Formats: sequence, structure tokens, C-alpha cells
Amino acid sequence: MKAAYRSPYPVPGVIWASLPLPAILINEAGQIVEANPAAEAFLNTSARALSGQPAFDRIAIDAPMDEALARARANQSALNINDVDVTTGEKPPVQCTIHIAPMHDNPDICMLILSPREIADRLGRSLGVKTAAKSAIGMAEMLAHEIKNPLAGISGAAQLLSMSLSPEDREMTDLIVEETRRIVKLLEQVEQFGNVRPPDRRAVNVHDALDRARKSAQVGFAAHMTIVEDFDPSLPPTWADPDQLMQVFLNLIKNAAEAAGTDGGTIRLRTFYDLSLRVRRKDGPPAALPLNVEITDDGPGLPPEIAAEVFEPFVSGRENGTGLGLALVSKIISDHDGWISVESVPGRTSFRISLPMAPKDKRKDY
Repeated sequence: MKAAYRSPYPVPGVIWASLPLPAILINEAGQIVEANPAAEAFLNTSARALSGQPAFDRIAIDAPMDEALARARANQSALNINDVDVTTGEKPPVQCTIHIAPMHDNPDICMLILSPREIADRLGRSLGVKTAAKSAIGMAEMLAHEIKNPLAGISGAAQLLSMSLSPEDREMTDLIVEETRRIVKLLEQVEQFGNVRPPDRRAVNVHDALDRARKSAQVGFAAHMTIVEDFDPSLPPTWADPDQLMQVFLNLIKNAAEAAGTDGGTIRLRTFYDLSLRVRRKDGPPAALPLNVEITDDGPGLPPEIAAEVFEPFVSGRENGTGLGLALVSKIISDHDGWISVESVPGRTSFRISLPMAPKDKRKDY
């Protein structure tokens, strides 16, 4: 077998590192030469560990890849393979378009780029959405305090006026009071989203936070729901802020209860241990997130048009929804070095939160 071709970056380094799609270079022997940062994240390992490895031992592609690579080299031209399943063996297959192109300075080397359908669909619009959303949040934060003060005056004046009005006329002042309170709540959510304090992390029993959230929900917004617990009692503690963790669970349970409507339904709280998920940090090697919490409901599911962007600010599937609840949940989990994902079909929506374990030397008070 030929030795792995070694070249630091046969493509310009800045472009290679900045490419938002997973890309690897493969030599004629089928070995990985280089992997860009997006590929490292996709494969959950480092470029150093991948170098020299057989490419299709590390990534399974449902297409005749040896034939495609040979054709690209023979013709010295790029080719695409559309809509094929790609998996690393550690997570469900992702449908991608495969781009293959020989390197002009070394025709034995081919670049393989994976373009997941979700990224391809979202890339053109999500960057603009995120930028606009962040700008909108910043503007709303600056204005929220100034707006809340006159709203309080308007509400107070309407309540004073109502004292001298007939019951029929009082409907209008009641409407003013109700609408000003609704606007104040919206502004408070915007302020809350922009001013989440850094987590005060300690060793926390996930089940304690879940139990607190369940009890609070069942005497309020989830009183019409059946909540089922499926806990793994052997889970070690996570490294988290207990109040912020409870806030996350409350928000997700509230979403499930609101999705069910007045007819009610079932919410399942499940915890389990799973070492398969590793997230690569900017400043270190992949980190394990073995502690998992799933909050699942049997409601109608997320609207397909927002499912891919449900954690973005101001994206909501409910009429009069603010679209800040799940964005706040995502922000808190990110601040805890965790990961959140969602799978949704009619009749089953499941939010999965993956969290790190508390360091051993921090568990003495647990």
C-alpha cells in the first residue's frame, strides 16, 4: 500500500480552515491526507488522528466511491453525487450531496466535500436570519427599559379611568391593561434572553432539577398533561447551574404542554447514559457528553417550515409566540458546554439534551 501523501495544506490555508462544509483530501490509496475543521467536527476526531486512515473505514457513503474517485482522477474533472446517505457509524445517516474534485497540483489527490442537505438548504438564508436576529435583539434590549416605563403609566391610567366608567365602557380600559401587560412580558423575555448570567456551575443531580421542574409544571401550565418518568438512577452528576438547568427543563415541558392544547397528552421525561456523542471545542479535543435528557411529547409536531431553525431567535410555530423560549434554552445549554437537538414528526416531538459529567474532584459535595 502506498504511503499517505503528506502536505500541510494543498489548498490555501485560510480557505481550507474557513470552509463551512466537511472536506477531506484522499490519496490514490484511499487514505485520508487532510481534514478541515468542519470535517473534524463531522467525524468527531482530529485531522491528526484521521491522517493516513482508510477514508471509507471512517465514513460510510451509500454510493460507489472507489469508482467515482477513479473517474475524477482519470478525467481530471469534478463530479457530484446527489442525495446519498452518509454516516460515521456513531449517528444516524445524513443525506448529502458529494462533491469530488482532483487537485490540479497533484492529480492523485482528490478533494471530497460533503454538503448535507440541511446545511445546503439553510446556508443561504440562515446567515442573514442570524445576523438580523442578533441585531434585532440588541436593539430590543436597548429599547425595552424605555418602553416598559411608559407602558406602566398607560396601564395605571387605564385602571384609574375604569373606576369611573360603566361596565360596558370598562371593556376598553380592560383591553388596554391586558395588552400593555402582554407587551411588558414580551420585553421581559427579550431582556432575559440578552442578559443571561454566566452559569454558576457545580455538581448537580439531573433528576433533582427534572423533579423540581415537573412539580412546578404540574401545578400550573402542565396540569392537564400526564408526565411519565423513565430515569436511569445510576447517572453521575452533571456540571451545571441548577437554576438554569431547571429553567431549561421548565421551558421544554411548557412547550410540550402548549403544543398539546387543551385536550392534554403525555410528556415523557427520560434520562440515560450514552458515550457516543462527542463535541469538538475550539480550544481542545472532542469532549464527551454522556448524560442525556429527553423530553418527548405526543403532540402534533413542529411545523416543517421552522423545524430546522427552531432554536433561532424569533422563530415560533405558535400564533403570538415570541420565538425566544427555545433560543434561550439553546443559549443556556451552549453556555454549559452541552448540546441540544430535536426530532419531530406528527405525534412525537423529542428534545434531547446532552451534558458533560462533573469533574471527579468536584463531586465531593454531591
